[in-house]
Amino acid sequence: MLERDPLDEPFIDRQDAGRRLAERLQPLSDEDPVVVALPRGGVPVAKEVAAALGAPLEILAVRKLGAPQNPEYGIGAVAEDGSLVIDAEDVDQLGIEQNVLDSIVARETAELRRRVSAYRGDRAPLELSDRTVIVVDDGVATGVTDTAALRAVRRQGPRRLILAVPVCAPDSAARLRAEADDVICLLAPRMLYGVGRWYLDFSQVSDEEVVSLLRESGDATA
Repeated sequence: MLERDPLDEPFIDRQDAGRRLAERLQPLSDEDPVVVALPRGGVPVAKEVAAALGAPLEILAVRKLGAPQNPEYGIGAVAEDGSLVIDAEDVDQLGIEQNVLDSIVARETAELRRRVSAYRGDRAPLELSDRTVIVVDDGVATGVTDTAALRAVRRQGPRRLILAVPVCAPDSAARLRAEADDVICLLAPRMLYGVGRWYLDFSQVSDEEVVSLLRESGDATA
């Protein structure tokens, strides 16, 4: 479900966004959900959601595949289980050869392994089969990373799969409906201008902060 804030007011920070998103998701607390955060930016948002729903918090590492000459421009994404999304049209238009694409995938996969080790350590990931799973990010622009994440979760056989984000590009959210059972977005501005535009504080989230938030969430639900 997409909801348009008539004032298009930005969120204070990711914690504020998470609390506001949690209000919208409160009815799902009856389904004993698992909240899955996309590091790094999705973790502070998801922690607030998990706390409000009394749900466990898990992470799913996903990396954007940046174009060779413009790493900020996503041509695809890869998830920690190997789920791969490639925008074939962009790859073709940019003239990216297969060996270059393979190199990008290999590099980002290595970074995924590093992040999973740093965030989860030796702990086994939570079981998602036959559960209501709420995938949380801090926002959706192109949607490529969220697509890879949703496909990775879908492979695990959840009973219900929901993508929940504070802000999203309407066209991307529409495409993501094909990947999730529901897409919940609080703010869907006609012109996104980047996810960070909709936060007063969109400071980068560090690895250390991710680990601390996951530890705090684990302590709270233990």
